[in-house]
Order: sequence, then structure tokens, then C-alpha cells
Amino acid sequence: MSTPTPLEAAALDALRTVIDPLTGQDWVSTRHLKSLTVQGGQARIEIALGYPARSQWSAYTALIEAALKKVDGITGVDVVWSTRILAHAASRGQALLPGVKNVIAVASGKGGVGKSTTAVNLALALAAEGARVGMLDADIYGPSQPLMLGIQGKPPSPDGKTITPPVNHGLQMMSMGLLVENQAATIWRGPMASQAFDQLLRLTNWGEPGQPLDYLVVDMPPGTGDIHLSISQRAPLTAAVIVTTPQDIALLDARKGLQMFEKVSVPVLGVVENMAVFCCPNCGHEEHIFGQDGGVRMAEEFHVPLLGSMPLDLKIRLQADSGQPTLVAEPDSKVAGLYKDMARKLAAGLSKLPKDYSSKMPAVSVQTQG
Repeated sequence: MSTPTPLEAAALDALRTVIDPLTGQDWVSTRHLKSLTVQGGQARIEIALGYPARSQWSAYTALIEAALKKVDGITGVDVVWSTRILAHAASRGQALLPGVKNVIAVASGKGGVGKSTTAVNLALALAAEGARVGMLDADIYGPSQPLMLGIQGKPPSPDGKTITPPVNHGLQMMSMGLLVENQAATIWRGPMASQAFDQLLRLTNWGEPGQPLDYLVVDMPPGTGDIHLSISQRAPLTAAVIVTTPQDIALLDARKGLQMFEKVSVPVLGVVENMAVFCCPNCGHEEHIFGQDGGVRMAEEFHVPLLGSMPLDLKIRLQADSGQPTLVAEPDSKVAGLYKDMARKLAAGLSKLPKDYSSKMPAVSVQTQG
């Protein structure tokens, strides 16, 4: 920005006092502020957020208006929002995937906790908030994302080597379930499954020309065995999210999953507590069927955020089974709002991780002179 006028400098100081509710930082020091001008008492501000939060732009605008209208000489405020999601460093310094900025693993220590349903709704929530998102179903033995996203048929291969991922509900998706015959069992040993995952990950044409995915959400297999460790080490994971229920046995296994990511240096963005409470549709009585506050205690124990607690709701399961997840079937519902809230929190947390600058490094050529 050019040298500010005294009124613009005062406006800039006022803007520094406005704190992003999700990152805890102001938009000036983090360089998300792109421009600030004041003409005729009207302040015009452009901010590019580092995470998708389209539904919050009006609320964020209100925060800025409240701060700037305290500055003498400013009578109006106009804020223009945009989203600019950067690539962040992958675990162990691995090279990023072509066409993908960030890879987020959604994992659980055990099956049956609603991990896949959570993963697809978080992916859809990120997309609804303004991000370009893809989904990779890494559960080689029990792929469920084709059913949940309503996608059938073998995807095309433009060159006989790579795969063009199908798209539905605005998400690119790739899964072993699209490559095997319907309902056929995948009976492979661990190394074969790990190799299959590697091919799904690296031979899929993610993103569009000039428009890489902001996030690739990986629906991990349940458990913490050999294939999970292989995936965690071989995939360029940016971060992970742990899904659990409040039940003690689920928390025991979820801790193992979280510790696995810690050991392979993958940051954990937070914990999702699924099936936290059941609300009777007839009388409204609430019951903590699987225990209470287990996810809260786990998050406190490992010093990671609790991204949110989801209810035990029959609709969530029915909608996912029908190929119309909650974010598609009822985008304005309370449950969809909870998923969006969690998606914003995890994306905001990811935005604070170290950046990847490899794409900005100039190519180096070495020549020998005879």
C-alpha cells in the first residue's frame, strides 16, 4: 500500500485492534489486509482471508465497522472480502501433490465412530465456505465415499496412466470403490493396499489447470496398523483431524491415532466428538448414550482444540447413505451449521501452520562448459 494519509493511518491503527475470532490475530500484522483507503469519510478495505469463511464475512464486517466508526472523520465502511488459501508445508518435508495445496487426513482409532460421514461433510462444508476441495477415500478394504457422494462407474483415464476424478456436489472424489466391481471384496495384504493407496493419491489428476485444490480431504481407514503408518509416512500430509465418540473404548483407540500422527510429525488440528448426545425427536429429552465430554477431556489431554461435538442424529446417517450428505440435503440446518463451524476452525488452524515456499523457488540449472 502507498503512504497512508493521517486519516488512513488512524483507520489502520483501529483495524489492528480487530482480532480474527478464529485465529486470534489481527488482519494487518498477518498481511491479510490488501488495501485500505479513505475518501470523503468512506473507508474502503480489502481483506483476503487465509481460510474459507464465506458465511462469516458479514459478521467480520460488523467487527470492522464497529472499530473504524470510532475514528473521527470516518462516516462509512465498505469491506471487500476474498479467500486466498496458501500451500502449507507437508510432513517430513515431502513435496506437495501436483494440483493440491493442502492434504488433511480425517482419522479415527476404531471403526463405527462416524469418521467417513464426518469427513465428507467437513469436505462439503469447506467447499460451501468458498474453498476448492477434493476427497480421497483411503479405506481400501471398505470404501464408502462413492455411496455417500452418489458417484458410480469407473472414472476415465485420459492417457491410460492417470485418472480423472469424478465430481459430485462440487467435490472431486477418488476411491478404490470406483475401480473394483460393485460390492466385490478387496482381499489384499498390507503392502498391496499401501501401494494401491499410493496410486490413487498420485495418479489422480487433482484440481483443474491453473486451479489447484485448496484442500484434499483423506478419509483414512479405521485403526492404527501397518497401512495407516504407511499412508501417514508416504502421503504429503499437511495436518490431521481425529474423530471419536465420548465412549471410553473409542477414546482409547483415538488416542493411539493421535499419537501416531505425532510420531510422524503430522500436526493434529483438533478432535471431533461424534454422537455426543441423542435428542429424542418425540419429547426432546437429551441422553448421553456413549458418555459425556470424552472428546473434551481428550482435547485437553493432548493440548489440541475440540473442533466440535456432533449429535447422534438419524438424519445424518440416512442422508449420507442416500448420497446426499447433510451439507447437501439440508445446507441451512443446525447440523450443517455445526459442520461449517468445525470446518472453519480446522481451516483457520491450518492457516497458521508453516507455509510451503517450494513453488516460489526459482529453478536451478547447472551447465558444464567444455
